[in-house]
This record gives sequence, structure tokens and C-alpha cells, in this order.
Amino acid sequence: MPKVFDWNGYRFHFFANEGDPREPPHIHVTRGRDTAKFWLRPDVSLAYDRGFPPRVLSELARVIEARRDDIESAWHDFFA
Repeated sequence: MPKVFDWNGYRFHFFANEGDPREPPHIHVTRGRDTAKFWLRPDVSLAYDRGFPPRVLSELARVIEARRDDIESAWHDFFA
């Protein structure tokens, strides 16, 4: 599970096996037992959430938006 970065105790990562055919670029976020998945395009949007409160999801979406280019670069470098 390649880690892209950590932020305030949250781990931003993707899985090495992202399906066949591979899903479009996205990022998983975990902290403890809570997890969420966000699509990166066309806009950052929540794919699913298991445990994070709405306020945290909004903040995570802002972080992902700010780091979207870094996340996409890591995605393409790994899956190239």
C-alpha cells in the first residue's frame, strides 16, 4: 500500500492492486479504524467514508485539493 504522505495523523495512500481494469486516480485516507476514498477528477469528491465525521471529511477534501498534483504524480509514477 504505497503511502503518498501523512498529514496530522492521517495516512494518504493507494493500493498496489487497484482493480482490473484499474480505477481512475484516487486516494485513500486512513486514521485508526476510519477510512475514506476520494476521487481526484474531475473535482475532488468523496467515493466512500467509513467513520470520519463530516467536518473531517471537508478538511481532508481541502488537503487533497491542495496536494492533488502531488497525488496524481505519485499515482502515475507507481502505475507507469
